[in-house]
Amino acid sequence: MTRLLPLPRPSLPPVPALLLSMTSIQGGAAIAKGLFPALGPAGVTALRVGLSAALLLLIFRPPLLSLTLRQWRAAAIYGAVLGLMNLTFYLSIHYLPLGLAVTLEFLGPLAVAVGSSQRRGDLVWVALAGLGIFLITPLGGGVPVAPLGVALALGAAALWAAYIVIGSRLPRHFSGTQGVSVGMLCATVTVLPCALLLGFAPGQLSPALLLSGLLVATLSSALPYSLEMVALRQLPKQLFSIMMSLEPAVAAVLGWLVLREVLSISQWLAIVCVIAASVGATWSSKRREADLQV
Repeated sequence: MTRLLPLPRPSLPPVPALLLSMTSIQGGAAIAKGLFPALGPAGVTALRVGLSAALLLLIFRPPLLSLTLRQWRAAAIYGAVLGLMNLTFYLSIHYLPLGLAVTLEFLGPLAVAVGSSQRRGDLVWVALAGLGIFLITPLGGGVPVAPLGVALALGAAALWAAYIVIGSRLPRHFSGTQGVSVGMLCATVTVLPCALLLGFAPGQLSPALLLSGLLVATLSSALPYSLEMVALRQLPKQLFSIMMSLEPAVAAVLGWLVLREVLSISQWLAIVCVIAASVGATWSSKRREADLQV
């Protein structure tokens, strides 16, 4: 019988790996926004999702021809939500600074965490997140923001919440990473017609744009996925989730460095409020799970 050799331990510590993952994702979003003048948000979404699907299919090689109808149905639902989530997010950052769009999008996982709770005390995290939303608006002292951008970012948040729920069921139908790669293929099938309807013309693509799209796909999908796997193997899930709550701040900093997007003090306070609400909801959720196990 052949024995499997132990996997080598990753040389990168888990905390730097997770920080690098968040920087990679938001750096990819910043580069993607820089491509909007050439391809538009929908075109960049189609390019990013399509190239990500190609990379994942090439790496994981799922047996597409032997998948059952039930597997295809599960992947199609997962992929449709994933594709539309990416599309609405990219459309939102066309109107909003990157940091604000990511902050609003983070309300999705926050809603999932709080929605599963029956403790009245967890309503404080809802109130804190609500304060963050208020601070983003001009009524809260922030600079004027596009209402359409806010609506799109909140739509992305709702789709992210649905993605979490649907994604948690995907392992019932697929083993390993097959579901993610097949789901990304279905996401491409979902996004491409939407992009064409919104004015994307594949003839706009040039070798330089394709290379930029490949960079966005790598930074947004392949690289962060690998780095998160490194962190998940070594970090407690609660610490992992809490650290992921820092992503809006990472997005705001990269938006400032790469895109020269300057936020007001009240908008920075909004980001802090949403991060605090996310950390609090994560901590409360994990404490609730521990109480149930006692």
